[in-house]
Amino acid sequence: QVQLVESGGGLVQSGGSLRLSCAASGFIPDGYAVGWFRQVPGKNREKISCISWSDGSTYIADSVKGRSTISRDYAKNTVYLQLNSLKPEDTAVYYCATDSIWWTSTIETMCRPVNFHSWGQGTQVTVSS
Repeated sequence: QVQLVESGGGLVQSGGSLRLSCAASGFIPDGYAVGWFRQVPGKNREKISCISWSDGSTYIADSVKGRSTISRDYAKNTVYLQLNSLKPEDTAVYYCATDSIWWTSTIETMCRPVNFHSWGQGTQVTVSS
């Protein structure tokens, strides 16, 4: 089973940028997707962005659309989430996850926390005002 490790979180001022990394311990199968999600205490885990590992198709949630880019490095088995123009409401623990996408034809349909079963430990992002 692939294990994921997130990094790149930290404290940043409002308007700043961060690049989060999600490194897999082994090869991510071509039929899989990798997603980024975030969670604040007392709230449900929220989808941010997902990418199909094989064809690179992406989905970006409205909450970060225009401020975020997801990408993958096939050779490094790593997925990146670039976050720009950060706001205090972006403060959360950010998680990456992976799972098979064989059952659906769209990355948007896949990009829901309930569809992922292999999760990293999370990285804290704090945006100060």
